[in-house]
Amino acid sequence: MKKWKFAVSSANIAAPTAPILLTGSICDNLVQASQLGYHAVEVHTRETARWDYPAIEEVMKKHEVGISAIVTGKLCTEGQVNLIDDIPYVTHFAMEGMKQYIEMAQRFKTDIVLGWARGRIPDKGNAQNYLDRLAGNLQILDDYAGERGVSIHLEVINRYETNIFNTAAETLEFIRKNELKNCFVHLDTFHMGIEEADPVAAIKLCGDKLGYMHFADNSRTYPGSGQIDFRPIIQALDSIGYKGYLSVECLPKPDGITAARMSRSHLQNCASSI
Repeated sequence: MKKWKFAVSSANIAAPTAPILLTGSICDNLVQASQLGYHAVEVHTRETARWDYPAIEEVMKKHEVGISAIVTGKLCTEGQVNLIDDIPYVTHFAMEGMKQYIEMAQRFKTDIVLGWARGRIPDKGNAQNYLDRLAGNLQILDDYAGERGVSIHLEVINRYETNIFNTAAETLEFIRKNELKNCFVHLDTFHMGIEEADPVAAIKLCGDKLGYMHFADNSRTYPGSGQIDFRPIIQALDSIGYKGYLSVECLPKPDGITAARMSRSHLQNCASSI
C-alpha cells in the first residue's frame, strides 16, 4: 500500500471563517501537526515574516515534520497587491512580494501556492489583456523559482471567489500555452465540487502537471463530514503517480484540532481502502 504524505493548514493567527486548522507560532504548529499524525504543515504567512530558521529547522528535524508549501494569499488580502493590476506600482510590489515568498520557500526547501495574489479581472475588463499581463509576470517568476528549485502551484478557485483559473482545464492550458516549466496545477476538492463535472477526470487530465492537492468536504468542513467520496479522488491521484501532499485546508469546525484529527483519520481510511 502506498504511503501518502499528509499536511495541514496553519498560520500564526487566523479568523474563524478562514480554512486554517492550526494557529500559533510555526514551531508550535509543527509540533502539533506531528502529534496529530501529519507529515507537514502548510504555512499561510506574509512575505515579510521574519523567521528563526535554525530554530524551525531544529524542530522539523526533531519531530520529523516538514513544510508542504508556503501560501501567498496574504500578499493580496493584507498587502492589497496582485499580479494583474492596472496600476504599475501595485504589480511591481506584487512581483517583489512573490520573489520574497520564493526565497522563503527555497530556505524551507518547499514550494509556494499562488491563489488570490494573481488578481481578478475587473468587470467589463478585456480578459485577454489581463491574462497576457499575468502570463508575462508569471514567466518572470517561473524562471526566478526554477533557479531556486521552487515550484509555483496555481490554485484552481471557484467562480464565486475569482475569475481566473476556475477549472483544471483552463489552468493547465494556460501553463502549457505560456511554457511555464515550474508552474503546476493546484486542485482543491471543495472548489472542484463547484466547478468540475468530474473531479476524477480533472485530476487525470492534469497528470504530471498536478503539483498540489487541498482536501475539504463539500461544505468546506473536514473530509468525512459531508457528501464527497474521497476514495476515487485518492485512487485517481495514485493512478497518475502523484507524489505530493494530501493537504487539509478546511474550516476549523467544531475546532481546528478536532477537524485536523478527523481529517487525518478519514483520509487515511479512504487511502487504505483502495
